[in-house]
Parts: sequence; C-alpha cells; structure tokens
Amino acid sequence: MNQEAKPNKPTGFMKSKYIMGFFKKYLLNYILGIIALVMVDVAQTRVPIIVGNIIDGIELTNISMSSIKSSIIILFIIAGIMYAGRIVWRYFIFGTSRNIERDIRNDMFSHLEKMSAKYYQNHAPGEIMAYMTNDLDAVRMALAQGILTLFDVIALGTLTLFNMVTEIDPLLTVAAVIPLLLIALSARFMGRELFSRYSGRQEAFADLSSFVQENLSGIKIIKSFVQESKTIMSFEKVNKNTYDKNMKLMKLQTVMHPFMQMVSGIALAVAIGYGGYITIQGRITLGDFTAFISYLGMLVWPMMAIGIMINIFTMGAASLERIENILNEQAEISDSNHTLSIDSISGDIQVNNLNYKYPETDKYVLNDISFEVKKGQTLGIIGRTGSGKTTLVNLFLRVFDPDENTVFINDTDILSIPLNMLRKNIGYVPQDNFLFSDTIANNIDFGLRSNDRDKITEAAKAAAVHENIVDFKEGYDTVIGERGVSLSGGQKQRISIARALIKDPEILILDDSVSAVDTDTEEKILKHLSETRNGKTNIIIAHRISTIQNADLIIVLEDGRIAEKGTHNDLLGNKGLYHSIYEKQLLEKMLEEQE
Repeated sequence: MNQEAKPNKPTGFMKSKYIMGFFKKYLLNYILGIIALVMVDVAQTRVPIIVGNIIDGIELTNISMSSIKSSIIILFIIAGIMYAGRIVWRYFIFGTSRNIERDIRNDMFSHLEKMSAKYYQNHAPGEIMAYMTNDLDAVRMALAQGILTLFDVIALGTLTLFNMVTEIDPLLTVAAVIPLLLIALSARFMGRELFSRYSGRQEAFADLSSFVQENLSGIKIIKSFVQESKTIMSFEKVNKNTYDKNMKLMKLQTVMHPFMQMVSGIALAVAIGYGGYITIQGRITLGDFTAFISYLGMLVWPMMAIGIMINIFTMGAASLERIENILNEQAEISDSNHTLSIDSISGDIQVNNLNYKYPETDKYVLNDISFEVKKGQTLGIIGRTGSGKTTLVNLFLRVFDPDENTVFINDTDILSIPLNMLRKNIGYVPQDNFLFSDTIANNIDFGLRSNDRDKITEAAKAAAVHENIVDFKEGYDTVIGERGVSLSGGQKQRISIARALIKDPEILILDDSVSAVDTDTEEKILKHLSETRNGKTNIIIAHRISTIQNADLIIVLEDGRIAEKGTHNDLLGNKGLYHSIYEKQLLEKMLEEQE
C-alpha cells in the first residue's frame, strides 16, 4: 500500500487519514495549483473596476483615448494572466487528482490480490469493478473539481465581497448578498440526503455490474438451456432498481439547481432595484453600478458552487467509504509473526490428524486425515464427488488455512512457510482450468515469465498439446478468448498442465486435470511425468483409476475421511470401495469397446 495510515472506520472525505496521506504526498502540487487559482481570481476581480472607470469617464467626458488604450492593454494583460493561470491550475490540481486515482487503483488491486477465496465468495467481480470505476471516479472528482471549487469559493467570494464593500457600497452589498445565503443554507441541509441517495445509487450500480459480468461469462449456458427470456427479465429487474436509484438522486439534484438559479435571480433583482435607485440618487456612479452587477454575477458562482461542492464531496465521501471498506478488509491468508525464513522446500509432505470445516459452517469436510508422502513419490487421491479431494489440496496451497501442526512440508508446519515460497514451489492445475485473454504462449509462461519459447514449447510437448497449438493459424501467438472460450475442454486442460510444468515445481498438483482427454493422451502425459519429474513429488486427483494406478500411495476419500490407503494392488486386494470403483470402471470400458 502507498499509504500506511488508514482509519478503521471512514470518517468523511476531508477527515480520512488515507486521503490525507495523499494530500501530504502531493502537497506541493496542490499549493502551486491553488496559487495559480488565486492569481486568476485576483486578476478577474479587477476587470469590473476597470470597465466601471471607463464607463464613468465616458459618461463625464473626462477620459482620454490614451487612458482607454492603457485600460485595454491592462485588460489584455489580465486576460493573459487568467489564460496562463488556468492552464497551471488545471495541470497541478486536475493532474494531481489523476495521480492519486492511479495510486488508489494500484492500492486496491494490490490489496485485492492478497484477499482469500472467502472474500471472493462474498464479493462478485462485477461489484469490485464498480468500486474501481464509478466509485474511484467520484473520489477523483472530489480531489479535482471538489478541491478547485472549495478554494475558488473562498478566494473569489472573499475578493468579490471585498471589492463590492470597499469599491462600491456596503449597504448595497448586504442587500444583494442576503438572498444568496439561502443557497449555502439549502445545500447544507440537503447534503445528508444526497449522501444517502448517492450511496444507494452506487450499490445498485455494483449489483448491475455484477449481474452483467456473471451472465455474459455464462452466456453459453444461458443459450444451451434456452433461458434468454428469463435472463432478460431478471436483468430488467436489476436495471429497474438502478434506474429508480438514479432517478431518486436526480430528483433531489433537479430541485437543488433550479432553486439556486431562482435565488440568484432574486439577488440580481434586488441589486438592480436598489442599485438603480441609489445610482439615480447619486450615491454611486453608473460605472460603479455596472461594476456591482458584474461583481454580483461573479458572486453568484461561489454561492452556487457551495452546493456543487457539497454535492461533489458528498458523492466522493460515499464512494471513499466503500473503497476504504475494501482496503480495511483484512487478508485472512497471510504471513504472520510465526513465519520462518526459508530458502527452499522439497516435496516431503506429512498430514497428521487433519480436520477442516469451512468458515461460518459447522460441518467438517475433512475428518482425521493422516498420511505421508516422501520426496519423489506420487500420491493418488480418488473418491466420489464431494468427498473432500479438492479441499485437501487447497489446504496444501493455503487457499484456506488448516489448523496448526496438521500439515507439514519438510517437517515444517505449512503455516510457518512464507506464502510466496510455498506457492512458488507448487505447480497447481485446478479443475476449472482458468486461462487468460492472452496468447497461448503467455498463458503457458504465466508462472515463469521467461519469454523463452524453447521452454514454452517443451512444456507444451510434455502436456501433449504442442501438436494442437501448431495447428492454429497463429500457433503459440494465438490469442484465446476469456477463460479460453475458443479452446476445447481437453486443450484447456493440457495448456493448464503445461503452465504448471514449465515451473518445474517441487510439488505438482493435478486436480482431475486429465478428465477431458482421451486415454492415449492421458498415458502420454503420465509417462512424461514419470520420466521427467524424478525426485519431485506429484499429487494427482482423479476419477479414473487408470490415472493413479501407478502412484506410490493412493488414498480413497469417502465423506471427508480416508476409507482406504495403499498401493493399487493393495487396495484391489482389500475388496473395498477402491475395488468397487475399479470393477465399475472396468465394466464401463468393456461396454464402450463392444460398441
């Protein structure tokens, strides 16, 4: 994280320690931008006086052409100062807001990568994307337009009032300004309701984003089950909720802005009425009256800007609160004070009396699991669906944390091994075979980032997918769709295997990773593993006994317990669950051959 200080509970935009950390970091930029802004306001407030003096001179016929020329030159100089100043404050204030937006987005992504699987079970990708787009944009607006408006209100409002009082008439100033105070008061009272309605709108947008992301990812399933019409109906409900929340916010904003314009009109009417009267009475000149109307026009903006500023900061505060909720979420799986300094690990695995239940559940999915695998051995895991096979290997990867002193690698409690070191030395091929929207080469090279085409090709050959890849028009440079949508199930599995093999890890975990390939291809992959991974540990989860029958140790899971364990021949001799599965699969194979 870029900022170390973060509040446990967000306390508002300008009081947030997280945001204040960025203000400190970019303080000089903001100071330079504000100085340029004040210079523009100072120059701007001199224009009405100059114009008023010219009008008075013309009316009294006591002004010379040289004086008019001098005034015009001064106006050109002021215009140049305002032009240059506005470029400067835009660069420093708006540019700095973009820098902070970039830093916050980096912080968010970095923090999200540390979060555990449980976090992503409770927060859909579409919801998180809403935080990183809409909410972050609202925060950026507060850091840019909000900051600009705040200081512009202070500087321009103060300078304008000062000139109206000292250069023209104090009583006229009071009479015209009193109606404008209603703008500030109304905006103050509407701020809380605005916060609530904006928060509701952002939550609705997050739900909408999540719905669209999920359904577009599953569009093939929707089409195959002919559920387009029902999905559209569900979308219309979510979209209607977003529409309602937007309209609720818009109604409040619709009331605010016309009200401000009405009050501004009242102030202008007062100024024209009373100002015209005292001009006729001779208390002020026609030039002063003209200058006052110009100043009043300038003052309307700061008064209206108060409401705009409250609007911007309110929306920014609501979005910042949602962002800080993400940043303040503690990562459940992380290194701790008990983490040891370990340079390397080998494939010795020991599991002692392991019991595990998922967070916020009472049912144990693993019960009294104990076994040992030596470096260089292959462990086969088999069992019916839901028996706990994937949960077991997820504990090896610390996707979830086991209890202390239950899982050991190198005789070291897995909880004491640095996460980076642990996962670096484990090659994992999950069931879902997730692939990125990138080239096949980059997907295979994902864990190594070597850019070595020879290594990539070697890994592809080991996974028996090289011949499929070279058949593509672009070969290894073929860009695959999201999640590998353009590939077959077997191709995705083998590319995922190649991605794990290129790391040459100490421990390789294949979670039902050859289920989509034919038996001949499966034999090629397993043969390569036995030839090239000598001295390194393999863990293979499978539903087909043919996949694991040559393993050094096979464990059979049933309802989260080890029903049997031993070698293939031992388990067949036991005449238990393993033998039953073997007989069933043998019969299925015979029936397939007869067909």
